[in-house]
Amino acid sequence: MKTAATLRHLFRRPLQFGVPLPASATATAVAVEDNVPIFFFFFFFLKGFSSTYTYSTATSSLKGGGGEEEAVQRERKGKGQWLKLPPYSSSINPSLVGKAISRRSLVSDTSTTALKWVLQCCPHLPRSLVQKLFRLRQVRREVASPTAASCLETPGQQTKIRRVSGKDVMNLGDRIFLPASVKELPSMKNDQCCNEDEINYMHSLELYKDPAIIVVNKPPGMPVQGGIGITKSLDELAAASLRYDCSENPRLVHRLDRDCSGVLVMGRTQTSATVLHSIFREKTFGASSSRIDNAERILQRKYWALVIGTPRRAKGLISAPLAKVVMDNGKSERIMIANDSEVATFQHAITEYEVIESSDFGYTWLELHPLTGRKHQLRVHCAEALGTPIVGDYKYGWQSHRKWKPLTWSKLETHSERIPKLKPSFGLKLEGGSVAEKKPHLHLHCREMVLPNVSLALQRLQSSTDPDFSNLERLTLVAPLPPHMQRSWEILMPQKVT
Repeated sequence: MKTAATLRHLFRRPLQFGVPLPASATATAVAVEDNVPIFFFFFFFLKGFSSTYTYSTATSSLKGGGGEEEAVQRERKGKGQWLKLPPYSSSINPSLVGKAISRRSLVSDTSTTALKWVLQCCPHLPRSLVQKLFRLRQVRREVASPTAASCLETPGQQTKIRRVSGKDVMNLGDRIFLPASVKELPSMKNDQCCNEDEINYMHSLELYKDPAIIVVNKPPGMPVQGGIGITKSLDELAAASLRYDCSENPRLVHRLDRDCSGVLVMGRTQTSATVLHSIFREKTFGASSSRIDNAERILQRKYWALVIGTPRRAKGLISAPLAKVVMDNGKSERIMIANDSEVATFQHAITEYEVIESSDFGYTWLELHPLTGRKHQLRVHCAEALGTPIVGDYKYGWQSHRKWKPLTWSKLETHSERIPKLKPSFGLKLEGGSVAEKKPHLHLHCREMVLPNVSLALQRLQSSTDPDFSNLERLTLVAPLPPHMQRSWEILMPQKVT
């Protein structure tokens, strides 16, 4: 320990022996912690002396600040170029606005993490890309030192540029540095993503649009996000066709399963997306902690599902925690109702259900209200808690589909023409899939969503320092059934209209 302390002292005074060390070696040595093995000090010590003669030109101008400025620039840039963001300035956190809208007090704390500041400064960058940059440790932060004192007493020592985590809190005046290559990414992804027919189809899916949000009726079979083996996802298609006059691409704020359909909300700006994210989180948090009356729920979602069998009760509340189980040596995963004695980690999941109609063929139409937003929550609750798996759910209701027999029906004209025909280039199959088919599609549809008017909330926020969200207007969004569910309804309920 004495040797390490001695070496650290020497590195803090690099001119003691009459041989100037490189600024990079000095900065590196000063940053080393006490618990670093001693051989690291010898490495930097030897490295500094070995580069003395090759570094003489830069160190000759050290007193004038030019050589140190170059060293600081090299530290900033590393091996590549950097994109410098504006200094951090205190502002209202959009997530706090979401909490206020969700009937919670507006916290006066305006602290912001590095991740949120990057997303706010670069709304054109996908959130997944920014998160990846932080995971790969490719983001830097310049922090102004509170004092100008340093061992070398040079201006360059007043700033420190270090790697920063996405969760680190920003201080006033901090600057973030991103790899300059991110400037080229936004325009690369949308080029030739959609042809004219596909753009017209995406426009036909719109249910609602205002300056803050855009809502679409997601078709079944279309993945919400890209991934391995996915050529086109809804977020990419929305960026190419639903941007309109907005400077930012629409951003996802919640998810729907690939084979699920219905109301899907996207934020048109980073601010509105953050507010909506907070509202969805608060909804799950509030339902998990205590039950809230229907009239007090700021966010309400209503799903329709066709299930095999009939629940014992016509309506009820399902409160069954869910846990993820890895299967096939990590190749797949499955969500199941958690048993406290068997599963250590689980998530609370609450669903209200009510029977809409029952048919003489052994099927039942259910209306489902998820009070929490967990992965595959409705599918697992229907299959395991109620014992009535959803039609077309081969993951959680495969046993019921082993004896599946399609219903025979007279092929009358249905109302499925309301949904526009899909071009083959999308790779989706909207034809068939009803209860009259050998392999029906998933019969789960987000029929309705009630949410606060975020656009109006943001307008109040700009016009008032203490906005009141207690009487904020709510939006009611309704999505018509997809063709296969509409066809199944007309087969099972020929005398009733959806």
